[in-house]
Amino acid sequence: MQPTRRNFIKGVTATTVVAATESMARPFSIIRNLNKVSPNDKIRIATIGMGIQGNYDTQAALRNPDVELVAVADLYDGRLEHARTAFSKDLFTTRDYREILARKDIDAVLIVTPDHWHDHITIAALKAGKHVYCEKPMVHHINEGKAVIDAWKKSGKTMQVGSQRISSAAFQEAKRLVQAGDIGAINYIESNSDRFNAIGAWNYSIPTDASPQTLDWDRFLGDAPKRPFEAARFFRWRNYRDYGTGVAGDLFVHLITGVHFVTNSMGPNRIYSSGNLAYWKDGRDVPDVMTSVMDYPKSDQHEAFQMVLRVNFANAGKINNMTRIIGNEGQIEFSENGLIMTKKKLPLAPGYGGYDSYFTFTEDVQKEFTKQYDAKYPPETRTAEPVKEVRFESPKNDDAHGRHFGDFFDNIRKGSQGTIEDPVFGFRAAAPVLACNESYFEKKVVYWDPVTMTQKTGPGPAKPAPQKPVAAAAKKK
Repeated sequence: MQPTRRNFIKGVTATTVVAATESMARPFSIIRNLNKVSPNDKIRIATIGMGIQGNYDTQAALRNPDVELVAVADLYDGRLEHARTAFSKDLFTTRDYREILARKDIDAVLIVTPDHWHDHITIAALKAGKHVYCEKPMVHHINEGKAVIDAWKKSGKTMQVGSQRISSAAFQEAKRLVQAGDIGAINYIESNSDRFNAIGAWNYSIPTDASPQTLDWDRFLGDAPKRPFEAARFFRWRNYRDYGTGVAGDLFVHLITGVHFVTNSMGPNRIYSSGNLAYWKDGRDVPDVMTSVMDYPKSDQHEAFQMVLRVNFANAGKINNMTRIIGNEGQIEFSENGLIMTKKKLPLAPGYGGYDSYFTFTEDVQKEFTKQYDAKYPPETRTAEPVKEVRFESPKNDDAHGRHFGDFFDNIRKGSQGTIEDPVFGFRAAAPVLACNESYFEKKVVYWDPVTMTQKTGPGPAKPAPQKPVAAAAKKK
């Protein structure tokens, strides 16, 4: 039988899975591990996937105290050799991630592979008793999310999803201001992430020795469609739907994660996308321009609002990437570098005259209108509060990436599953952006239930599970 990704997964040699008491009542409940890592012990990590982000993640993890890199896995020999040079000549290196999961000297794994491997390696790692840091998006397809959440809950292990911007000082300040009600009720949000360069458009450099001999092409494909070796697909996998999730899964997910963190939102219930492949016509099968509109329903945390996300890889104009949250008393514009909050409240009195119907009234009606207006709106109600601007600059040494890992490691040491971006939070961000792709490619509106994390067929409530007729049930008794 020819090996496939699922056969590899079935063959994983797992260490003993730590049992845990499950709490399904609340989606964000904190479950304690039965085995903790002592605060005095080093946390031993391994990275699975040593590409660009794998190296950056590993470096960020190691900026935390008492963390040790034990092993790495990658399918390209050159990256394994580079890891031994960059981190330690004594590193254990392998092409086979299963050998990482089988090692008892590894406490946690960083999963930094192409998107189509995220769920499978995550579930295998949790079953093997490892704590997991998984890069965004947590899953490749919407229907994979709940299996990851279930595996995490059952394992009792700590898991963090890697959209590290929410650990920045600016995002935390934006959250504080919004939750304090400083801009009133939110009604609209827009966020963009534009670029205009080849590397930013994922045309990463390809090593000169790339070949089926120097990398494991079959294992890279996994259960993606089989095809002959093509170096560009391996090293530029983000350009292809078989392995990546396009601009939505790579960039929208950062934007939506930030919005959910700041607003305490669970997600949208209606998603629609539009766009095209405008510039980077290099064989990729994902768009380089995409705009998505999402409707967020009213919740206990916020009023209903609309959000618009945009990515443009062909933006030759001035690029100013940030998120803007607009309320009825002000707005906040923010990025990792800082924020500007502008407060502006309307006066109670609406005013009259100018471009208004007042001048079309007869003179007698104008006099009566003025009399009634003066009686209803005294002078103090006619002047708006002065416009107020508040600025916040992130500290120069702000290390969101390192702090995101710090939260992961702190929770490992506490024996807690309560990370800042646990799998429930991670899936509530991933599912809508994956729905953006579904909407784009299938040219349709996608409906989503953000509370139950379930895709719907239309705008109405999800259909309840079929019940047995009362008469039939009575007969059986």
